[in-house]
This record gives sequence, structure tokens and C-alpha cells, in this order.
Amino acid sequence: MYYEPADANLPTENLWSTEKYLDFAPTLFAKLRARVGFAPHLLHDVHHRLKPIEAARLGKALEPYRLFWLEDATPAENQEGFRLIRQHTTTPLAVGEVFNSIHDCRTLISEQLIDYIRTTVVHAGGITHLRRIASLADLYNVRTGSHGATDLSPVCMGAALHFDISVPNFGIQEYMRHTDETDAVFPHAYYFADGYLHPGETPGHGVDIDEALAAKFPYRRAYLPVNRLLDGTMHDW
Repeated sequence: MYYEPADANLPTENLWSTEKYLDFAPTLFAKLRARVGFAPHLLHDVHHRLKPIEAARLGKALEPYRLFWLEDATPAENQEGFRLIRQHTTTPLAVGEVFNSIHDCRTLISEQLIDYIRTTVVHAGGITHLRRIASLADLYNVRTGSHGATDLSPVCMGAALHFDISVPNFGIQEYMRHTDETDAVFPHAYYFADGYLHPGETPGHGVDIDEALAAKFPYRRAYLPVNRLLDGTMHDW
């Protein structure tokens, strides 16, 4: 399955209601658990859309459905906001895909306010700095769960997989398939099989680039959508 939200030359607009979302989300997971049982892991991305107390309410409401994690429940620039969430729910929390350094998550990790740190090779200072973050997290029983959406290239995925197998507190690796065209431009040794990602046996990070083929796909401008509340005002997407 391929997913790319940046899909328009100018931003498309979505409508958002926090109140309706908080009422709907628990009913969704109740139906999912009734259908698939508790064996499959279920993860949910809030996309930084809630205030801390709203995220706390959601986490508490979702506890009966045993989520693997609740991702990006609130903007984490204010790391202390996760204290409020933690006080009210035992649903595991994950955040960090937009972080740039260990200081963006130092409080979150050292106070054990999260369970998974989602920093990435390409955003958080490369493999060396990401290992520093993982080492700090390991001291506090926080596991890694690096971001792996299609806005990150196969080069980043190849590097991420080698990072993953090198840290003792590896948790999970997010994986979203790129388009066939992207895979052709970036031939790679890693592969997905039976629920696992394998880094392959090629030396280095195992990803190359076909520059001649890449030239056949010129840049096309694409924006992420924007959110508006029901009264028309802007809201985090």
C-alpha cells in the first residue's frame, strides 16, 4: 500500500473537529478489536493535533484496546506537556519524528514520559547522533521506533535499518512502501518479508542511485494539506 499526503500543487483543505474525533476514535478501535481480536498490534497517529489534556483523555479512553502506541499525541516542542498525559493514561506513547537533536527529547526520555523515540537518521544528526539518542533512551527503558514514511528516501531507510540492528533498545521500524518509480531510481538490498525488514548483504547501507533514471522524473511541486476547524480557523494538520 502506497501513501503520500503531499498530493497537490497547492494545499488542499480538510475539516477538523477535536470534539468529534475524541468521541469517534474509541468507537473505531472497539470495532477493530471486535473484528480482529487482540493478537494484531494496533498503532494510532494523532498528528500533533491535541492539547495535552485532550491527549490524556484519548489515551485513557483507548486503554481497553491495548494500543502498541499512541503517536504524536500533542506537539512535543513543549516536552513538559507529556507529563500531563502520562499522569492520566497507561497507553504507550511515541513521539520524535520531527526532532533535530538529543535536546529535543532529553526531558521526554529522562523522565520516562514516552515509551518510543521516533527520531530519524536524516532529521536528527545522522547515525552518530541518533546513536547518542538511543544510548540515552536505553538508560530509561525507552525503545526506538524511527519514522519511516515515504517522505524519507530509500537511502534513509537503508541507513535506518543498519542503525536499528546496532542498538540494544530497538523497538520497531516504521515502513511505508515507496512507489515503483522511486524503488527503480534507488535500487536497494533491503527487503520486507513475513513482517520483518531485512537490511540485505550489500556493503554499506545497501542503497544506490540511478542518476540517469532519476533525470526522467522532474520535480513536481506538492504540498501537504491544511486543516481548518468547523468555524474556518486554522488548526495543526
